[in-house]
Amino acid sequence: MSLRKFALFSFLPLLVTNIRAQHTNFNSQKNWSLHKKELQFGFGGTQFNGDLGGASSVGKDYSLKDIDWQSTGFAGWLGYRQRFHPYFATTTSLCIFNLKGNDAYSEEQIRKARNLNFRSFNIEIQQRIEFIFATVEKFSPTYNLSGSYPKKNRSEQYYVFTGIGLIYFNNQGYYNDPSVGAENHKWVNLRPIQTEGKSYLPVTLTIPAGIGFRFGISKMWRLGIELSYVKTFSDYIDDVSTVYQNPESFNNPVASYLSNPSDLPTNQGNELNWFDEGFQRGDSKQKDAYYHFNLIFTKNITYKDYGRQRKKKGGIQPRIPYNSKGS
Repeated sequence: MSLRKFALFSFLPLLVTNIRAQHTNFNSQKNWSLHKKELQFGFGGTQFNGDLGGASSVGKDYSLKDIDWQSTGFAGWLGYRQRFHPYFATTTSLCIFNLKGNDAYSEEQIRKARNLNFRSFNIEIQQRIEFIFATVEKFSPTYNLSGSYPKKNRSEQYYVFTGIGLIYFNNQGYYNDPSVGAENHKWVNLRPIQTEGKSYLPVTLTIPAGIGFRFGISKMWRLGIELSYVKTFSDYIDDVSTVYQNPESFNNPVASYLSNPSDLPTNQGNELNWFDEGFQRGDSKQKDAYYHFNLIFTKNITYKDYGRQRKKKGGIQPRIPYNSKGS
């Protein structure tokens, strides 16, 4: 074989490799597997969807119309994500967040007069499955992966998710009885005092469902936005579910007040008191729920040397230089 033909055959694999590498879609076996394992960090806002607070009308179950913006809470989020298929991934997460609700913020007359309020500190773990229904993820034909993120690179994912979770909640109500001094006003744990005469567990299963979008901001990092709705199997996250109890059934004034802090007068003549013993305090037919709106940063931890591994997967392979003195 002549030197000219040898050089041509040596260069041919390199040319084919470069053609295949240009703008390769991320969802190929050679590319999506480079991001199989990821760590996620996030923060965002929460909204409670239950019996307390709400908008200017009678409460609407599981409706965005009943959101009370003054009771927005905050959340911190940590997750581990593993992509096991071009269109599927699974995420294990830990979220610490608070939920709030206050009848004083409602413009509906009866809800406002009910005058109940709560806040809750919550810890939730979730295991969810993601379906990546659309992607626009391409690499540039260059292999200088340690530098800036070229505009030719695109890393976008659109996905929906669901799963199962477990939440621990610690709800409190604010004791601000006007008949006592302000120095005695305080937050009180609600579950131990049984404001509706019933005990309940401080944990419940959850089912999250949501939609998200993420895009690349560097070789190793993505930034994403997620909106999720989480249904629970408890109606007591806000400590409100059934009917009012007899205030004399409580053995301390704090519990008695928090069970019924309404500010309408008692029944006089033909006037109906909505807050007497046995009257509806909450809606026991619908369980509590809440919303998350999170900003999430994702770091690729699949390989320590991302550039070298990508070359092994689909980039330019090292070739032994031609030695003119060899046989």
